[in-house]
Amino acid sequence: MGRLLSFLLLFYVSVQLSKGFVITESEDAAEKRLLKKRSTDSEAVPDIEIYSLQIDCTVTSRFAHNVITSRVANRANVSKEVTFDVELPKTAFITNFNMIIDGVTYAGVVKEKEVAQKQYQQAVSRGQTAGLVKATAERKVEKFTVSVNIAAASKITFELIYEELLQRNVGKYELFIRVKPKQLVKHFQIEAHIFEPQGIRFLNAEGTFITNELTDTVQTSFSGPKGHVRFKPTFDQQRSCPDCQQTILDGDFLITYDVERVHSAGELQIVNGYFVHFFAPENLPRVPKNVIFVVDVSGSMRGTKIAQTREALTKILDDVIEEDHFNFVIFSTSVSLWKTSLVKATPETLKEAKEYVASLEAQSFTNINDAVLKAVELLEQAYEAKEVPEKSASIIIFLTDGDPTSGETNTEKIQENVRNVVQGKYSLYSLGFGNDLDYNFLEKLSLENKGIARRIYESSDAALQLQGFYSEVANPLLLDVDIQYPEDSISDLTETNFKHYYKGGEVVVAGRISDSDLQKLTANIKAQGAAGDITLQQEATLGELEEALKKQQYIFGNYTERLWAYLTIKQLLQQRISAKGDLKANLTAQALEMSLKYNFVTPLTSMVVTKPEDKQDNSTLVADKPIEGERYRQTYGHPAPVPAAGTHHSYNMVAAAYPTYHTAYVDSDPHFVIEVPSRNDIICFNINEKPGVILNLVRDPATGVTVNGQIIGNKKAAGKAETSNTYFGKFGIIHKPLGMKIEVTPEVIAVHSGETKTVFSWMDTASLQHESLKLVITKETSLSVTFGDGATIVILLHRVWKKHPLHQDFLGLYTLDERRFSTQTHGLLGQFFHDLDFEVYDIHPGSDPGKSDATMIVKGNKLTVTRGKQIDYRTDLKHGTFVPCWFIHNNGKGLINGVSSDYVVSTLFDTM
Repeated sequence: MGRLLSFLLLFYVSVQLSKGFVITESEDAAEKRLLKKRSTDSEAVPDIEIYSLQIDCTVTSRFAHNVITSRVANRANVSKEVTFDVELPKTAFITNFNMIIDGVTYAGVVKEKEVAQKQYQQAVSRGQTAGLVKATAERKVEKFTVSVNIAAASKITFELIYEELLQRNVGKYELFIRVKPKQLVKHFQIEAHIFEPQGIRFLNAEGTFITNELTDTVQTSFSGPKGHVRFKPTFDQQRSCPDCQQTILDGDFLITYDVERVHSAGELQIVNGYFVHFFAPENLPRVPKNVIFVVDVSGSMRGTKIAQTREALTKILDDVIEEDHFNFVIFSTSVSLWKTSLVKATPETLKEAKEYVASLEAQSFTNINDAVLKAVELLEQAYEAKEVPEKSASIIIFLTDGDPTSGETNTEKIQENVRNVVQGKYSLYSLGFGNDLDYNFLEKLSLENKGIARRIYESSDAALQLQGFYSEVANPLLLDVDIQYPEDSISDLTETNFKHYYKGGEVVVAGRISDSDLQKLTANIKAQGAAGDITLQQEATLGELEEALKKQQYIFGNYTERLWAYLTIKQLLQQRISAKGDLKANLTAQALEMSLKYNFVTPLTSMVVTKPEDKQDNSTLVADKPIEGERYRQTYGHPAPVPAAGTHHSYNMVAAAYPTYHTAYVDSDPHFVIEVPSRNDIICFNINEKPGVILNLVRDPATGVTVNGQIIGNKKAAGKAETSNTYFGKFGIIHKPLGMKIEVTPEVIAVHSGETKTVFSWMDTASLQHESLKLVITKETSLSVTFGDGATIVILLHRVWKKHPLHQDFLGLYTLDERRFSTQTHGLLGQFFHDLDFEVYDIHPGSDPGKSDATMIVKGNKLTVTRGKQIDYRTDLKHGTFVPCWFIHNNGKGLINGVSSDYVVSTLFDTM
């Protein structure tokens, strides 16, 4: 397929899913038979029935693409509210969400969070109701919830897509799936396809709810690079007991695996101009570790918290290896030390340490500043006195449950003090116990000092959480890892320097290949090991490796690019936490730009979904990603406290009016409509041309984008004169820099790339992505084409009764955020994308009853205009919404540059 293949994103997945969820007559008949059978049993059928729930996971080189599809039926004879309620990993980014009702897809669009906020505020200011639909975060998961009313005997399909990079932890990757359907489901299935070019070492699947009866329903298999997992219990196998109506499916389903490792320098994978480097060396001697435990024993730790801390530290001491050195810094209002210096772990010192830990009691206030500074001082003294090995890993594990209340209490000053003494030499890991603390402060404190922050949840397993964290950092294998790639051939690298590499973990680096002639990619790795300095090198030949990867089954071809984007955004968001001023603004701008480009819901973006409401205008759902460090949620300007239980955060998914864009569009007969935000008003005009005429609508020489449209008329009815109604029946979109052309008709969407032509049906739902071009087809509804950094064209499909004697199917075209086109843009629509001003006066009754006439000054011309109405079909494709406008007569004469005939072109792909 040549060049076109390089930007196919999720088309094959999306199309298969869409087709798979179309209810055929035979399926309906089968459901009716099942419903009839159930009615003869004692079993009751719920009014709202989830009759299909499918979770499809595709993992390619640790990058997971997950699709949750729920099909729900309203069995009642009245309309009912249907809720889609799922939980997904915190580390994931939502990339799409669709609702399909009566064959109409309500598709999600990722937008800048501030834009969504403005849309919400505009809706409220217009007096429209906003209902809260939310998602929450608990431990590993974020809970995504959305509700919508559907008519009696109707069905709805929900589809949520999210992506994540699986992290290696304690020697394995974990694909985490929360299973909680809350009712018996006729068709339930979890299926995962895993492709790892290095080869799969082991593959396991288990569920917290799996009983002996369900064990055989979990099927796992792997061979070479491919692995497969399927969990498909029958309707009866889902019962919590033989005669129960409750489901046993309530818990976590975990798929764990690891890969083979042949090269000590890791594995390089290259696809479509992007590479990823996985580095996880094994069989290295362990580097000695120096660890200072800084433990909060202030009054707020009293009771269960201090008891669990004592329990966790006692068990952690069991895992401390004899070659390690350690000490305790205990703090409340004041700071105290277990020993005056670090001590070597021996049976005697470990026994004494356990006795000391058992004596810890909570009291007084919280002096964080002095405690952390004392820990750094202990490490400095140990190195100066040569009490610890020169080549050793030094870490501080800092546990607190509150904010600083004693000594230095200004958190920014504490950060500065710690940063000045650590100077990048040690890693500071902060563990925040519970929810009554400033997690943002802990996160900044750690990120500025080569560490991370982790929340420890208040529950019965808090001690296990503390132990689990320690196990991740217990065994350092390398220090100061630095990975280098050829500077003149590689760009946009993710992080390449790592303070420590721990056993069971993995270093991941991704980047873009900027040299199109590069034949061989080389990675040079330098690090310090237990035996001294280590140098490793890995090479990959581009052509051979890329071809080998492309031939593999169920690999999605642009996974390296999306993995790179995911990792880059994660790191940019992490860097901005502690950044200030211009640096923070630049990091934010970069992360936002990439979030929008790759359709990720991040803390900077929102997912906007239009949803139908009974007897009301459509509303819009706005979903934000929860942020771990936020203590208060902003529901677009309205603060809400975190729930008292301390385990949830909310997405703040808000239902608001459909967004009002600065839009220029043409639809129906054909009517041209131009919004003028500076005047808070709208201008409209018609163009009357004969069927077959092709008009230029947009031409931007700077971006190379051109849009033309061909006029069609009514059908020719026998014995009747042809009426004057005309519409647009065909659009041609040209992207000159890419050499691409898109032809859109009511029948098909054809994408031309060089000599290659790919045709899609309006019956498909598909998403296609290129570096500077994105297409989204929504089944039987719309096509959106986004250029470069945001300018979007949306084409709406209008279906009419096929046996209508006159009318035929036609198209409408809407431009969104057209300011992103250059100021050189022209065309019947394009000329209005920038700086249009006008003045209206002398408003008086017109010759047409009920309509006013007025005088308009525009472009130096004095025109007589009429107040009329046109229709905007974006929110209601069937009926549309009336919008008032000033109508310009005579084919827009005096408003458009020149006359309408100046915009006539010879072919659909004429760039003039």
